[in-house]
Amino acid sequence: MYLSKQKSLRASIIISIFINHHFCLALTQEARSKGFVYLHEIDPSIYVSLRYASSNNFMGRSIEGYKKPIVILTLSAAQALKRVQAEVKKNGYSVVVYDAYRPQQAVDSFVRWSKDTQDDTKKSEYYPRVKKADILKLGYVAQRSGHSRGSTVDVTLIKTGQHLHAIKPTKLKLLDGYTITFLDDGTVDMGSSFDLFDEASHGESTLVEEKYRKSRRYLKTSMEKQGFKGYAKEWWHFTLNNEPFSAGNNTSYFNFSVK
Repeated sequence: MYLSKQKSLRASIIISIFINHHFCLALTQEARSKGFVYLHEIDPSIYVSLRYASSNNFMGRSIEGYKKPIVILTLSAAQALKRVQAEVKKNGYSVVVYDAYRPQQAVDSFVRWSKDTQDDTKKSEYYPRVKKADILKLGYVAQRSGHSRGSTVDVTLIKTGQHLHAIKPTKLKLLDGYTITFLDDGTVDMGSSFDLFDEASHGESTLVEEKYRKSRRYLKTSMEKQGFKGYAKEWWHFTLNNEPFSAGNNTSYFNFSVK
């Protein structure tokens, strides 16, 4: 019995080493040399719901360049997010990541999609009041994204003890009387869902009740304390201040796949 347990333990260790080695190899040497890491290497307690590696997004399909539902960031951004996690845990929450590093090939696919006005498959869930032809102009999709620099994250919160679950679409009435589709995934209700292209998603939108704006402010404050800055049009979107790759440099935008 003792020998059997020892063999089982050795097998478990070997499997663990193999898996960890495999993950380390999956991130290219170029990415490693530039300072990119897997978030789980820095803080495995952070929840991950990488929407673009699934069909749960505004295009309705897995996005080009997303090979695995795994979060990649620059080391400095991952460390800052770890500090956010430690802070929100004190108040009974955990960070949930919807997106982080995004390869340029994915950004290019977003742009192509935005110009294809015949494809409105996900309009009711993600852009009910916005013309698809206006999505670029309104800043909901860009030809270059801070995500491709590796220090931008799309995040929300989940209460301690709660778990992510399959999306359950429900109806939510805004304060102007318009009804949107709310995509309940188990996270804290912020009054609108991730990637809803609408004024209701602006951080301080008066289209949502004060209780939702309060939750958004808590998320924003928690992120800002650890060196991130928000984007006014998207309550979930944050970029690290003093990010290692600056927006004005053509070499700051990367295209290796998420895997």
